[in-house]
Amino acid sequence: MDTMRDRFAPVVSRLLDEDPRVAVVLAEIGKDGFTEALRKHPERVINVGIREQLLIGAGAGLALTGLRPVLHTFASFLVERPFEQVKLDLGHQDAGAVLVSASASFDWPAGGYTHMAPGDVALLDTLDGWTVHVPGHPDEAEFLLRHAVAAGDDKVYVRLSVQSNAHGLAVDGARFRTVREGRAGVVVAVGPMLDSVLEATEGLDVTVLYATTVRPFDAAALRRATEAAAADVVLVEPYLAGTSTVAANDALADVPHRVLGLGVDRRELRRYGRIDEHTAAHGLDAASLRERIGGFLGTRVGG
Repeated sequence: MDTMRDRFAPVVSRLLDEDPRVAVVLAEIGKDGFTEALRKHPERVINVGIREQLLIGAGAGLALTGLRPVLHTFASFLVERPFEQVKLDLGHQDAGAVLVSASASFDWPAGGYTHMAPGDVALLDTLDGWTVHVPGHPDEAEFLLRHAVAAGDDKVYVRLSVQSNAHGLAVDGARFRTVREGRAGVVVAVGPMLDSVLEATEGLDVTVLYATTVRPFDAAALRRATEAAAADVVLVEPYLAGTSTVAANDALADVPHRVLGLGVDRRELRRYGRIDEHTAAHGLDAASLRERIGGFLGTRVGG
């Protein structure tokens, strides 16, 4: 099966053909996927080299001229390294762009910590007005890429990963989807965490919500789910643990509730290892999730 990133260049290349507003800005990473697009649209495919601050600044400049820029590199170089430019060139100037990352939390362990960005969504949470998509399958990534580019002049972050669920689901770029219903609590599985969550909760009396758009946070879906189940919520996110606990608490502010945030630990794992080893070390494999979810929800969960 191809990866989410395998879909990126072909989808955006087609968008360059279809929409004269679309432009692509790269920082060396991923340039080979746009060789043909560069030949056809040299004025709208720009490679700034290994200059990530310039990547954001150039994208903001294009947006201010009326174009819809798509900016791409690894997450650590797209959100963390040029964060001042994200805050000022895009945010302060109210310039819309689509930021599309690769590598995610620990997709390339051999690259070391410089190529990991488990705090990317949490960092964007310090800014106003960002939409954040976290697809869990290449089909979902393709839809959400198109959805993001079509989103007027909004500021959108699309977080691509090599981790993937076995099958894609229909997503709409806004709402959480109910995948399983139960009464003992609610588990929100974000993007590529869905398959592990479904395996972990097999036979347990819980509702599972699937989130591929996490900002804005679908407070209405979470409230509806807790009306039919206990107001105990577990968030399983493929990035920094606890990133969405504030959003979940705000959604249930007038309801007695508990929230557990599971995700990537703050501690740095200093051995390269493999993706599955990092997943297990952070307690995000199915067996660990079952123990942690069951321990939080207690005896009423069943199973």
